[in-house]
Amino acid sequence: MEEIGHFINGKRVAGKSGRTADVFNPATGEVTAKVALATAAEMQEAVAVAEKAQPAWAATNPQRRARVMMKFVTLLHRDMDKLASKLSSEHGKTHPDAKGDVIRGLEVAEFCIGAPHMMKGEFTEGAGPGIDMYSMRQPLGVVAGITPFNFPAMIPMWKFCVAIAAGNSFILKPSERNPSVPMMLAELMQEAGLPDGILNVVNGDKESVDAILDDPIIQAVGFVGSTAIAEYVYTRGTASGKRVQCFGGAKNHMLIMPDADLDQAADALVGAGFGAAGERCMAISVAVPVGQETADRLIEKLIPRVEALKVGPYTAGDDVDFGPVITPQARERILGLVNSGVEQGAKLVVDGRDFKLQGYENGNFVGPCLFDNATKDMDIYKEEIFGPVLTVVRAETYEEALSLPMDHEYGNGTAIYTRDGDTARDFASRINIGMVGINVPIPVPLAYHTFGGWKRSGFGDLNQHGPDGFKFYTRTKTVTSRWPSGVKEGAEFSIPTMG
Repeated sequence: MEEIGHFINGKRVAGKSGRTADVFNPATGEVTAKVALATAAEMQEAVAVAEKAQPAWAATNPQRRARVMMKFVTLLHRDMDKLASKLSSEHGKTHPDAKGDVIRGLEVAEFCIGAPHMMKGEFTEGAGPGIDMYSMRQPLGVVAGITPFNFPAMIPMWKFCVAIAAGNSFILKPSERNPSVPMMLAELMQEAGLPDGILNVVNGDKESVDAILDDPIIQAVGFVGSTAIAEYVYTRGTASGKRVQCFGGAKNHMLIMPDADLDQAADALVGAGFGAAGERCMAISVAVPVGQETADRLIEKLIPRVEALKVGPYTAGDDVDFGPVITPQARERILGLVNSGVEQGAKLVVDGRDFKLQGYENGNFVGPCLFDNATKDMDIYKEEIFGPVLTVVRAETYEEALSLPMDHEYGNGTAIYTRDGDTARDFASRINIGMVGINVPIPVPLAYHTFGGWKRSGFGDLNQHGPDGFKFYTRTKTVTSRWPSGVKEGAEFSIPTMG
């Protein structure tokens, strides 16, 4: 049985706590490894290593730091299949989807090659008589990331690539459900030339999270997960004086206007709703067709597409549409919410509750489910299901449709399908949601823009990656400089006005 410890000071180390968690293959239910769960003392040891290593790394010029990212990108391409296979075996997503997980993280590493530009400050010559004024961006010191199970490659890279390129050292606490890929990424960073102690991976559970949030040396924390935990991390972290950004749950709506290409819309809904078994914070889980005729035609197109989805393990080939969910507990929760939808009056037009796969009876598979005629008071509408379930809520008018995502507590992503530019522009302007797609079902911004939701999908005022990432992991220092040219004539006691 493989034993997974931690990655500290440039190498793998065994856990000391004696506590472990099982790592499962979600397709088979088999235990494939045991991962160590760190104590608060082990976390403190890793933080001390990071604190010692960081000043020399911050003093390394930014183009040399960028070269580590260049090499890291090359190594990611070299090991792409190996990373994707390990990711699939612990998460359950298909092999092509796992490669996408790695690639969307790699793109942030590519963006970080431009760190020398992102770290530039500003300069004003002659701000006052003989006075120049300039600003500089400096790293915070030791920072940390707490990342979820659903993107075990992408989200860690969204965090540590930016932080490290900016001159910080980093503590990564990945999900204990699939810890292997984060450990592999740390080894690749080391191979790329990163000095010992700059990237440390500490596996653990709540004890490790609390140790991060309470440690006075750690200056900033980034988190992705459920809204309940995001709020906890944000509240406790900020109470400890840290800079904290937390990204939580989602209930992403897609509006389908009467003028939309319904074949395009149906294809988009199926891919965005059921890809990765719905375990994406940007999954479309609510379709809102405008008008009864639009709804009827959309349902007519969705049913055969959903029924035709191929569910299976990643080893079954690249034509599998989605795999198992992460744990038996997740499966039971999803099925419970589907049952509640039926009990509360929604019409289950595609029922995947009894899905079984021969040879994988112990896997965490859930068949695709499609609801019609759901209403906003139902649990399947209010809660994030995080499973292969698409819910159709009918609206009579555009304004009624628009009010649904605007009134929902979550505000991560949304989309509209229409051929009308005025409607699309109005939607993009008025919607109170952080990421908007116009005829794009999953509007995840590219690495040089920033990712973040509104309302109870995001806590904190800066987004992930892009320019906001560098702002989050640095602080600005402004210098006012004067070199006197003559004999000083005495003190000045009024506030300087630079007149």
